[in-house]
Amino acid sequence: MKRLWRCRLALKLPILALLIGALIFGGNAVASEQKTFRFNVSPSGYPPYLILENNQPSGIMWDVVARISERLGYELVAKRVPRKRVDQMLLDGFIDGTPRAIEWTGAPDRFLFTDSVVAIEEVFFIPKTSELKYRSPRDLFSKTVVTHLGYNYPLLQSYFEAGNIRRFDVSRDRDMFTFVLHGDRFDAAVADRLVGQWILRKEGLQDQFRTSQISISQFGFRIMLRKDWQGFGEAFNRELEKMRESGELDAILANYR
Repeated sequence: MKRLWRCRLALKLPILALLIGALIFGGNAVASEQKTFRFNVSPSGYPPYLILENNQPSGIMWDVVARISERLGYELVAKRVPRKRVDQMLLDGFIDGTPRAIEWTGAPDRFLFTDSVVAIEEVFFIPKTSELKYRSPRDLFSKTVVTHLGYNYPLLQSYFEAGNIRRFDVSRDRDMFTFVLHGDRFDAAVADRLVGQWILRKEGLQDQFRTSQISISQFGFRIMLRKDWQGFGEAFNRELEKMRESGELDAILANYR
């Protein structure tokens, strides 16, 4: 009887070892898949939040996500997805996250959002030689504001429609500042504060403009995830708070101002 039991045990041990090995290696394969974070940087970036130079991503959002991903044990992979396809490709699992404000998202309940990494703040860029001071939309009556083609400005929309304030659309952020500096009929440009500061810095025009202290809109720029990435989102928020408290986040922002 003992000999028979030993024979059966000898036969079962290799099978058991194979099962344990399959579980271990199978589990490692799943863990390996889960440790890759595919992050959308868009085809052309969004300086200074996302910058693509020589196929190398950088920028505020990339730097923050890269540091946090590394600390959480994830390999960060850049993906370039056109804006119109981002939401569906995120839901389909082609990417795992993308920079986004909740307010810019159709049906935001389909997604999970991290805490705000940085504020998107639209302000007026005014030539330093101008006497214009912005406190309310009335200060812009009978004036022309250079705006980005296709952008909506809810606070100013009714004044644009009534003709109290004129808007002049351009397709590139950089051109907005050129028009204001060199066109006699343009009084100010409206742009995100950090975007404008980045462009002026790159063009050597920091001394030519001042910004309004009052903004016309402010949104939190976050990371938008699928809902099954809740664990990652919670861990991301904890690390982001540590970066904020230590001053590390401010140091990143300072690199792009």
